[in-house]
Amino acid sequence: MRLSDNFHHLTSGSRLLFGTTRTSRIVSVCGLFFAVCAFGAVGVAPMAPDASDLPVKKITQQLALPQLDEQIAALEEHEQHFIREEKVLRGDTLSALLLRLGVDDSEASDFMKSDTTARSLMQLRAGKSVRAQTNDEGELEWLQATLLDNNDKPARSITVTRDANGKLIASDTNAKLEKRVEMRSGDIRSSLFAATDDAQIPDNIATQIVSMFETNVDFRYLQRGDHFNVVYETFWQNGEFVKTGRVLAGEFSNAGKIFQSVWFDESPNSGGYYSFDGKSLKKAFLKSPLEFTRVSSGFSMRVHPISGQWKAHKGVDFAAVTGTPIRASGDGVVDTAGPSGGYGNLVVIKHWNNYSTAYAHMSRFAPGIHKGSKVAQGEVIGYVGTTGWSTGPHLHYEFRVNNEARDPMSISVPSAPPLAGADLPRFKTVADEMSHRFALLRPERMAETVKLASR
Repeated sequence: MRLSDNFHHLTSGSRLLFGTTRTSRIVSVCGLFFAVCAFGAVGVAPMAPDASDLPVKKITQQLALPQLDEQIAALEEHEQHFIREEKVLRGDTLSALLLRLGVDDSEASDFMKSDTTARSLMQLRAGKSVRAQTNDEGELEWLQATLLDNNDKPARSITVTRDANGKLIASDTNAKLEKRVEMRSGDIRSSLFAATDDAQIPDNIATQIVSMFETNVDFRYLQRGDHFNVVYETFWQNGEFVKTGRVLAGEFSNAGKIFQSVWFDESPNSGGYYSFDGKSLKKAFLKSPLEFTRVSSGFSMRVHPISGQWKAHKGVDFAAVTGTPIRASGDGVVDTAGPSGGYGNLVVIKHWNNYSTAYAHMSRFAPGIHKGSKVAQGEVIGYVGTTGWSTGPHLHYEFRVNNEARDPMSISVPSAPPLAGADLPRFKTVADEMSHRFALLRPERMAETVKLASR
């Protein structure tokens, strides 16, 4: 490279370096200038005034207080009303109940003793609530209570009021109740009713659980460790429990086998229990014509307790106290109802397809049971006794096919037809909801929920 070329290269590099340094100085000066301006702006911003320097003006005003006499007079111009609620006590009298309700009204007391409708209030069981409204003189303005004669009948609202002329009148109408859906679960340790008591399930619901599963579960042979879940209706008024309703769904684990059931309204006036796949749980015959009994003698050879001879026992004996209701194990027509030698008082029911059932040693027959009368499954046909060749109160039950006795505990009977057609989509919606409720009730899911919540 020539010397002139080297000199030209050096001078060009110097110009580039100088130009860059100058640009940096200009930017730095500009930044410093704006920073000073911003600081100055902050420095001259006005400060808020001190609150202690603000002017204060005191205002004094005389307020006239109302006189006590004037207040009392104003209250007297407006009639006071008082609403009280009391529970009926065991052995309560009408006078005692009215006194606790603040009712000081001889006219009301005499009316409630003489009027047939009003007098029915004293049919209330202990623990039930009565509400009343009185004026400041203790005169009754209205009184209301809910009366339940039977869980299967509508609850009645008994009301005592005054008409436009001040005359007392009593009315008896169907009560307006609030429906709730409750869920419970229980474990079998000794018996079903002990488990339902522990789970605070009403007896009426426990009975429905039996009716729902009795064609599949033999409740005489429950095992420790069996468990159940149940979803059912309750009805309330003014925050007070009035009655139970229908079991909407149930799940029962017996000997490791799970049975599920859900109620489905097939039409406005008919319905039934079905498994979650739409199969009917109703079978042609019940497992037992009695509820919660033990088998004292099975279908086998035995020594007859009276003759002492070894002979076949063509039936099943259910030990029970005298007077225990006996139910028809299936729909049918009464073929025999009367005394029959060693059978004592005997009822024979003919069913479909050459099936028949016999019920012996009854103490008496149920009203309306006679030859030719129609009976439905579960209907009471008589009561346990010890008539005929019997050494103690029990029911001798026979299941016959073509008039030949068969072991009722081993016979296989068909179920009612399953759901089909347009009912299935609607049923699936109901079943899915109940399946979700069961998932919430299962212990393993609850344990898993607690475990997740603790993390």
